[in-house]
Amino acid sequence: MGPEGIQPASETLSLMEESPACYWRAPTLCWWVGTNGSALSALTGTGIMLSVMLLAGVLPGLACVLLWAVYLSLVAVGSVFFSFQWDILLLETLALAAFVAPWKVWAPGLASDRPPSRVAVWLLRLLLFKLVFMSGVVKLTSGDPTWRDLSALEYHFWTTCLPVWVGWHVHWMPEMFHRVSTALMFVAELGVPFLVFTPSRFRAGAAVLITLLQLGIAATGNYGFFNLLTVVLCLMLLDDSLFGVSPGPPGAGSRKPSRWGHGLAWTMMGVFVMLSGIQMQGRFAGYDSLPRFAIVAVQAVQPFRTINGYGLFANMTTVRREIVVEGSNDGKAWTPYEFQWKPGDPDRRPEFVQPHMPRLDWQMWFAALGSPRSHPWFISFLRRVGEGSPPVLGLLGSNPFPERPPRYLRAVVWDYRFAEPPVREASGSWWVREEIGPYCPVLDVAR
Repeated sequence: MGPEGIQPASETLSLMEESPACYWRAPTLCWWVGTNGSALSALTGTGIMLSVMLLAGVLPGLACVLLWAVYLSLVAVGSVFFSFQWDILLLETLALAAFVAPWKVWAPGLASDRPPSRVAVWLLRLLLFKLVFMSGVVKLTSGDPTWRDLSALEYHFWTTCLPVWVGWHVHWMPEMFHRVSTALMFVAELGVPFLVFTPSRFRAGAAVLITLLQLGIAATGNYGFFNLLTVVLCLMLLDDSLFGVSPGPPGAGSRKPSRWGHGLAWTMMGVFVMLSGIQMQGRFAGYDSLPRFAIVAVQAVQPFRTINGYGLFANMTTVRREIVVEGSNDGKAWTPYEFQWKPGDPDRRPEFVQPHMPRLDWQMWFAALGSPRSHPWFISFLRRVGEGSPPVLGLLGSNPFPERPPRYLRAVVWDYRFAEPPVREASGSWWVREEIGPYCPVLDVAR
């Protein structure tokens, strides 16, 4: 989103500027600090500094609020590349964490001399419930037959956005293993979340089961920081006594949460429950079932991405399409550009990359499901490659034209599947693929 990027933030803000409510539709500090490379670097640098402060216990409450503002500023101008559910999950978590974190200059360690409001703790527990439960419900309400007949995991490990080598091994497990695993996943997403509302011993069990689910997901695919963030939310289900943490100095345990913090938490609880309930009903029964005022309320807060609806893997893809970008100087001999993480060379092992989120590689997966018309950023990406843009080329795994960009660029769609064990053993290939055809017309870079 830099000046030489695929979708520069300056262009995003220019489009928003035409709206009479531009500051509300795009809540970002970039309106004031700018969108050039220095401004964007300053925002990310500020985020790193605030993260270190939060880890060290320096102004933790204020750090949460400022981190929310900085990350929202980047998401608001990041366009399609910051449109993932874990981005909005991070923003919602930061906003609620501000009610739990101590509002003091120095608060090292886990213990605090003033406990957070119980309402604030429940806000984060409710977020975890909403995230996990809605992820299970959308799978059933989407009408996808692979979820309903428990066959979804027979496709998941090789059609997911960024597969890993562990997924190859799991994919070739017996069919019964996949069906039982799918059934257990539904138990974890539809049943276990209700343990959030039970006594501490059962809540601890819910934390363990949800954590195991997230570890299994993380072990078989790359999902950025989503799994780690969900596990962190599970900590809110546990009591301090499980960690051997005392409430603080003698007598500190009797101190009550600050009055203003408790009041704000109750206010946030009311807004959170109301809007989350509206979003859940919209997901389950359709937004047509909602009254007009409810839809207006959700739309009003949507730009801030702080009270969100979730629903991961609602539909299972049963084929894998990959776009291979190639360059040529004569229009006859074509050389591919390799990406860092998405499948390309069939002999390259699918590797782990989390908690980093290679956003271009992810968006290439979505682009392959549609056409350039439905993903206009892709043509912009090809143009940047044709210009030899260093920031964009730096997102790729290799540049086969280091001297100068090629005259022509093209994109070809291939069908990919995990190589069967005998094929893998004989050839060393992780994938087998078959060419489908062109994705878009050949681009003449020289024109």
